Formats: sequence, structure tokens, C-alpha cells
Amino acid sequence: MPRPLSPHLQIYRLPLTALLSITHRITGVALVMGWLVTVAVVVAVAGDGTAYEAIQDFLTGTLGQAFLLLWLLALFLHLCHGVRHLLWDVLLGFDRERLNRDSVIELAAALGLALSTWLWLG
Repeated sequence: MPRPLSPHLQIYRLPLTALLSITHRITGVALVMGWLVTVAVVVAVAGDGTAYEAIQDFLTGTLGQAFLLLWLLALFLHLCHGVRHLLWDVLLGFDRERLNRDSVIELAAALGLALSTWLWLG
């Protein structure tokens, strides 16, 4: 008798809560990368003006603006998921209906915060 095969990623669909958990880890790494850029800006300011001008040219360009917007989105995704973990720490939100609803609220809040901050700063 052949052994049963476990469903693989082409068949099994991860729940939104699991996808957000994976995204939380990815955004943590993205935030560290963003802070490295922040350190590079501070070092460039402390050094000569040419290094700062090069970084400023990059960050005001299309690629730099996309990087900053994605970093801002990562910041708010990480924040909103952290708040959700705080709610889980006090045993709130574990029933299936609320897990799915809170996942959508978390995504909407993160996107809304990122876009409103981007527009406010821009």
C-alpha cells in the first residue's frame, strides 16, 4: 500500500493568518535593511558633501522613492501585526471568524497608515 502524500504548496493554500506570520518575519528583515540606509545617511552627513549628495540623489529618484514607500509599508505591517500579537497575548481573537476578519483589518490598517503617512510627508 503506498504511503499518503502530504499536500504541497500547489495544492494547499495557506490561511491569511499564516501568510501574515511569514510576512511579519520578512518585514522585520526589511526594517533592518532600512535602518542600515538610515545609518548610511547619518555617516554621509558626518562626512563630506559628495556622499550625502549621492544618497540624496538616490532617495529622491524613482527607485529610492519606491524603496522608501516599501520600507514604510513594511514598518506599518510589522507594527500592526505586533499589535495583533499583543492582543493574542491577552487571549483575544483566536476564534476562526475573528482570525480571518482581523487579518483583513490588519492589512487594511497597515496600508491605510502607510499611504496616509506617505501623502502627509510628500
